[in-house]
Amino acid sequence: MKLTLKQIRKVIIGLILLVLVGGIGYKLGEQKARLETVSSFPLVRVERTLPAEKEGKVDFSLFWEVWDKLEISYLERKNIDYKKMVYGAISGMVASLGDPYTVFLPPTENNDAKSDLRGDFEGVGIQIDYNKDQKISVVAPLSGTPAEAAGLKAGDIILRIVDEEQKVDKDTTGISLPEAVKLIRGPKGSKVKLTIQREGIEKPFEVVLKRETIVVKSVEVKFDEKNGKKIAILKLSRFGERTDQEWEEAVDLINAKCNPPAGGAKCAGVILDLRNNPGGFLQGSVFIGSEFLVKGVIVQQDKGTDGKEIYEVNRSGKLLKEDLVVLVNGGSASASEIVAGALQETKRARLVGEKTFGKGTVQEAEDLPGGAGLHVTVARWLLPSGKSIDKEGVKPDVEVKNDEANLAEDLQLQKAIELLTN
Repeated sequence: MKLTLKQIRKVIIGLILLVLVGGIGYKLGEQKARLETVSSFPLVRVERTLPAEKEGKVDFSLFWEVWDKLEISYLERKNIDYKKMVYGAISGMVASLGDPYTVFLPPTENNDAKSDLRGDFEGVGIQIDYNKDQKISVVAPLSGTPAEAAGLKAGDIILRIVDEEQKVDKDTTGISLPEAVKLIRGPKGSKVKLTIQREGIEKPFEVVLKRETIVVKSVEVKFDEKNGKKIAILKLSRFGERTDQEWEEAVDLINAKCNPPAGGAKCAGVILDLRNNPGGFLQGSVFIGSEFLVKGVIVQQDKGTDGKEIYEVNRSGKLLKEDLVVLVNGGSASASEIVAGALQETKRARLVGEKTFGKGTVQEAEDLPGGAGLHVTVARWLLPSGKSIDKEGVKPDVEVKNDEANLAEDLQLQKAIELLTN
């Protein structure tokens, strides 16, 4: 049967309508399926109202657009952790300032930071920081810890962190300081492998460390003798929560040993060992500095547009007249640089060793809801003269480098004893 032209047109129009109806039905079915799928993962309603003072100043539309897109479209929506999303957003906001010392700390990392200042934690016993090239580096291996036993040194650059048990294999390029600390720390008895790059050694090498509970006293005192003269050696490893009490106990012991009843031998002097001291509380530097100075400025804080704050000697010290030598090296940072610089500038002590680390900013730590924390750079600290040592460090009066091939011989300590006994 032949179809007329009019009949052929009707057939074509019918086919088109059939396709359109089918397409519309498919789209509606797809949309329904999508809505049904999304409905099994209810959207989280987050307060999106801006404070009145920020209205018109900040546009959060792109942020919420991305948030909503992830909730609706991400393949593994069931694995979305909204708290991590919020923490990640805050971390990114803080990191945008470009200051490696201004950081947001989720609860675990914040607790770890507090443990550092208390002096008890589970790990390998190293203080780490960014070096001048923004690479994760060792500021100080703590005394009596796995890190010290393994021979890690101030200035070592950590290239990679591997923890097979925790399935961690992380290059340190671009990672934050808190993340590096978290990866290196872990339960007592577990192991972590670090790939180390060291100046003077051509190829990187690996060090395997077994984690322990690290409880390190911040102050230790011992006595040495040369040419019949006794020397008190005060080792200060950090400026933490227990430092003031431990310090006073050590100073009382020095006074008992060095100022005996009539007829006894006095000490020829005191050596304050600040090597590998990463710092800590700013007020701790004022407390320690006041032990050796009668009066004067110990440190200044430059708060930018908020002006300067001056910290002076604030108590009567017990070691005001003893000859004093201070030991420093590349691991001496922050509060330890404040003390060393103040004692050097006031001519109270001679500095022996190597140039210090060069951390010249002050961070204010604040606890946030849920156990998180925020460390914000609020000022630069300056020596009594007004000089900043940020990225420059404090240079010793007598430069002495220990022999890397013979670490058992402490040339820096020997020089300090020599200065006090000759």
